[in-house]
Amino acid sequence: MLILGMIYAGSALMILNIIRYCAFERFIRKGRGWDEHNGILFIPLVLLILFLAGYIMVGLFGRPDIIIAGILFGGSIFVFIIMSVMRRITEKVIEQEQLKAALSEAEQANRAKSVFLSNMSHDIRTPLNAIMGYTALAEREGTTEEDLRDYMEKISTSGQHLLALINDVLEMSRIESGKIEIEEEPCAIELLVREGCDMFAYQMKEKSISFTVETNVASRGVLIDKGMFDRVVMNLVSNAYKYTPEGGTVSVTLEQTGSGPDGGVYELRVKDNGIGMTEEFAGRIFDMFERERTSTVSGIQGAGLGMAISKSIIDRMGGAIEVATAPGEGSEFIVRVSLPECADASCMQSKQAASEEAIRTAAGKAAGVKILLVDDMQINREVAKMMLESDGFSVDVAENGQEAVDLVSEKPVGHYAAILMDIQMPVMDGYEATQRIRSLTDPGRANVPVIAVTANAFKEDIKKAIDAGMDAHVSKPVSPEAMMGTISRFL
Repeated sequence: MLILGMIYAGSALMILNIIRYCAFERFIRKGRGWDEHNGILFIPLVLLILFLAGYIMVGLFGRPDIIIAGILFGGSIFVFIIMSVMRRITEKVIEQEQLKAALSEAEQANRAKSVFLSNMSHDIRTPLNAIMGYTALAEREGTTEEDLRDYMEKISTSGQHLLALINDVLEMSRIESGKIEIEEEPCAIELLVREGCDMFAYQMKEKSISFTVETNVASRGVLIDKGMFDRVVMNLVSNAYKYTPEGGTVSVTLEQTGSGPDGGVYELRVKDNGIGMTEEFAGRIFDMFERERTSTVSGIQGAGLGMAISKSIIDRMGGAIEVATAPGEGSEFIVRVSLPECADASCMQSKQAASEEAIRTAAGKAAGVKILLVDDMQINREVAKMMLESDGFSVDVAENGQEAVDLVSEKPVGHYAAILMDIQMPVMDGYEATQRIRSLTDPGRANVPVIAVTANAFKEDIKKAIDAGMDAHVSKPVSPEAMMGTISRFL
């Protein structure tokens, strides 16, 4: 009687299992990528039906030995199939978790970029508003010369800020794509740091900030990427300036903390007593697009890229950068890097002295010298032409590369002392125009110095210009110092 009751109970339970499994199968198949596994899901249902049939046969015919053997064999198959199903379910769960994690990461990146775009919209419009506003004021009747000079100074400052924002965005894009490269050259690191700080001396004074720069370096000549390291110095000092209130203090120290057969170990510290940062934000300060949004700093401009760029540069140099900070107590950024030493005397000359000497040299030789200016934009031609003519040069202009080639071919040998060549132009670009000039049969025409003056400003752009046959590169927007200093090399 007990056995018969167990058989009936087992049969009822098996019917319930079949019903539940059918529901489970529909749930699994519905939109969960199981189309290729329909066979696996069907087999347990067949086995469950067989089990039910076995129970019924035992109850009706009383042959438990054969039926039990069949049930045990079917049970083994059932367990095997269930294990396969469980493994597949586990894989699907892991896959879903990975997709959720990837989605969460993508959403976080999108949020960060949305905040970045919002910041950039504000930070780009701010200097643009100043440029357009002061331009409108300068055009009003009755504007005095003193007012005009003041407006022009503020327009220039706003333009430099706008250029810095654009440079940050472009530099971060290059870093993300892996295109940033370190190119070492001889340099006096002490002068490099001091010159980077000198650019902020006037601003610090205007804000009544006590600004000190100290250096303690034994091996002054090093091999370093001057442009990259200068970028780090300027980013750190700029941040200290922006986040330090009037009457505060900012100090920059450079110290050689060690030396060895491979070079010296240098430590750069930029410290301020400004608003500081929370511990939570300090952990994200070197991430892209990060800015701490508090009521204190909401009016401070910046794209949230400077520290990310600085860390990427120092990482590429094999160094390290860290920050010590607390809210209301200021911040101190510490950069440590090992640099090879060099004994090249030329690295001891400052950039300012070199540029001033170049300008004096060019200005002294400019009288009667003919320059060919090639640019498709009229406003660019007008600005560059006025710069050159104000220093005594005589200037011919061409609107594209083909016109430049024609002029060089038509004019007497030696007519042009140098060609200032834009790159992106209609009809014929600067690269092709330079190659055409270099292929002229007369050496006097073919070897005229060609200087790229272009908005293509990255290192790979400079290399491409040199590979095309150009002799030098000047980036737009062009400063008179950069243009005159480069021209002077060929006079």
